[in-house]
Amino acid sequence: MQPSIAPRFNDRLLLAASATAPRWLAALVVGALLSAAPSAPSLAQNAPAAAAAPSAPAAMVQPGPQAVPGFWDPRRRPERPDLAKVTVIRFLTETDYPPFNFTGPDGNPAGFNVELARMLCEEIKATCTVQMRRFETLLDAIASNRGDAIIASLAVTAQTRARLDFTDPYYRAPARFASRKDGVLIEMRPELLEGKKVGAIAGSSHEAYLKALFTDAELRPYANDDALRAALRRGEVDFIFGDAISLAFWINGTDSENCCAFSGGPFIESRYFGEGIGIGVRKGNDLLRQALNWGLFRLWEKGRFTDLWLKYFSVSPF
Repeated sequence: MQPSIAPRFNDRLLLAASATAPRWLAALVVGALLSAAPSAPSLAQNAPAAAAAPSAPAAMVQPGPQAVPGFWDPRRRPERPDLAKVTVIRFLTETDYPPFNFTGPDGNPAGFNVELARMLCEEIKATCTVQMRRFETLLDAIASNRGDAIIASLAVTAQTRARLDFTDPYYRAPARFASRKDGVLIEMRPELLEGKKVGAIAGSSHEAYLKALFTDAELRPYANDDALRAALRRGEVDFIFGDAISLAFWINGTDSENCCAFSGGPFIESRYFGEGIGIGVRKGNDLLRQALNWGLFRLWEKGRFTDLWLKYFSVSPF
């Protein structure tokens, strides 16, 4: 059984920022690509207010095919650096953020990030170690040369960029709407939610986005994820809006009681939902950063990134 998702991505944005106090997508990325089938939903649903009004009410649909994020443009292949100079990579990750990082049954590091790190070392042909540490200690560990690269779902923010250089993003945490299964919509546009009850976490970036763009919806704030999801399960709201990664695990888990599904596609507006997740290296370590970028592209190009994503995300956040 796959471990359940840990705290919301927004919490980790706040944690990363606060850690740098006492502790967008990168320019190389032309656009977010889907490496799934052409029929998969689009990633780009950034500006719902600009969409044209439908000529008829939106149709109900069942959940679509699995979508896999890809942030690599096949027309912009990274230049292969001198990999002979990259012989050892000491990856640092955190202790408890399933399914991205957790301790496996054998006591060793496991999870999406850990497997990705090991695949990168295979591709680069470098010796690889993965050490687990508390999340709040990771940046200091890199600064004191106790590791070479952080692969721990670390958000790329102004604060983290001040202390680290980052690879191109290898995933993002989009926002999505969820509804009860009998109320799934193909698209989520402001005019379709007029008068609808929409829940979000009070004070979150998701609530702020709804206030800015979905002004005709009836916004219902909730204190935490449990209360928000229970309101949807009981039918107290028509939709909820939140972190797509944690929602994907809830939808596919027992707590949802098979009540609900995603409505519409993902929202990836960086001002609200972050600039993406990259691998952090020590400032100025361009050789390692370039080697990891090259390795990430190769894994995506070979389909290995897609295979890894599907292993951990049976319901896609995208």
